[in-house]
Formats: sequence, C-alpha cells, structure tokens
Amino acid sequence: MTHPLPRRLLAGAALALFLCACSPKYDWREVRGSQPPFVVLLPGKPATHTRVVNLEGMQVSMTMTAAEVDGTAFAVTTAELPDAGKAQAVLEAMKKGMVRNIGGTVVRETDKSADGQSVVELEARGQAGPGGQARVLYARFARSGQRVYQAVVLGGQQSVPPEQAETFLGSFKPG
Repeated sequence: MTHPLPRRLLAGAALALFLCACSPKYDWREVRGSQPPFVVLLPGKPATHTRVVNLEGMQVSMTMTAAEVDGTAFAVTTAELPDAGKAQAVLEAMKKGMVRNIGGTVVRETDKSADGQSVVELEARGQAGPGGQARVLYARFARSGQRVYQAVVLGGQQSVPPEQAETFLGSFKPG
C-alpha cells in the first residue's frame, strides 16, 4: 500500500519551486522617505536605519533606506543639516567617501542641476572586499537647501544590470 503523503509533499515542493521561479527578482515598489522627504522605487522590501554621523564637523542624523537583490544594494541616504551653507561640502565628502569605499575611480560624472537643486550623477568602478572583488557604483547626489541626499546602487561589476540601476536612479525624487 502506497501512502499519498509523499506524493503530496512532492507536488507541494514542485508548486513551491514553480512559484519561486515565477516571482520577479526585482519586485519594484514605491517608497517614500520622510526626514527629509523623497520618493524612489526600490527592488524589494526596504529596511531603514538612522544613526548620528560627523559630516564636515557637524553631528547629523543620517537615515538610510535600502533593499538588496543578489548582493547588489539599492539605497537612499538622507540628512538635514543644521547649516545649509555646508551642504555642497557635505555632498562632496559623501561622494568621495563612496568612491573611496570601493577603492574606485570615477568613470563618468554628470551635473544635472536644475530648479534650484544641485544634482550630480556618477559611475565609479573599483576593487573592494575579500579578494579585491570588482565593484561598480552608480550614484546620484542631490541637495536642496539644507537637505542632502545620496541614492546609490552598489554591487559586483558583473552583477549590476545597468537598466536596473537606471530604474532606481531615474525614479529617485528628492523632496
């Protein structure tokens, strides 16, 4: 006498594999940040973390909202500065820090400033992590008054689809 239980388990496992195969790798969803405000599409369920950091001599609460897909991070980091006069210097420090973190070199940088907002996009490539893995960074740095924003896609050079990076960066709208 055969038991129906093993067949049911096999059928259930097959169904689970089928459903996993059908689920999109990039599950884009609109995310809204509040302090300071922004809107962006993230490719998965986001996590948010806030910590106090020293930026150009100012103690500032920075909030990061991020999602990860296959080892590639998609993140927006925001801060509201006590001194708007230091916003450009803070953005430059953020940009240099991100490139330095991957031991990188900027291969493309474009100023897209308009309507009173400073916006710079860049692409950098470098080696970082165990074994000096090739890394790529796509980023948008923006400021509006005393608010600064950093939207980044960071991952292995072979694993970051440029079209996914463009979806993320193109959707990013500072408040």
